[in-house]
Amino acid sequence: MAKNDLQGTLDLLILKSLAQTSSMHGYGIVLHIEKVSGELLRIEEGSLYPALHRMEQNVWIRSTWALTETNRRAKFYSLTPTGRKQLAIAEKSWEQTVKGVQAVMRFA
Repeated sequence: MAKNDLQGTLDLLILKSLAQTSSMHGYGIVLHIEKVSGELLRIEEGSLYPALHRMEQNVWIRSTWALTETNRRAKFYSLTPTGRKQLAIAEKSWEQTVKGVQAVMRFA
């Protein structure tokens, strides 16, 4: 897969995770993706935080500082209306990718 495809997949996972909650801190996003995927997917911090920063610049997400459940200060991220639109685009793109891969797998 090309770098942009991987970036798009990471964006989709993050946006979908944030769509399911009111807000989440970075480590919470990582844990959510791992849990929901049955620990098949693991997002490294070196990929997560640049993606969050880029998505914040694109106004897909917003962040606020707050205390975690363990009283640590952390940035909490939430989806914006623009982010919800981007999520819909990313989901359609992912569905097309899956259809293409499935078509190839039938003939491989």
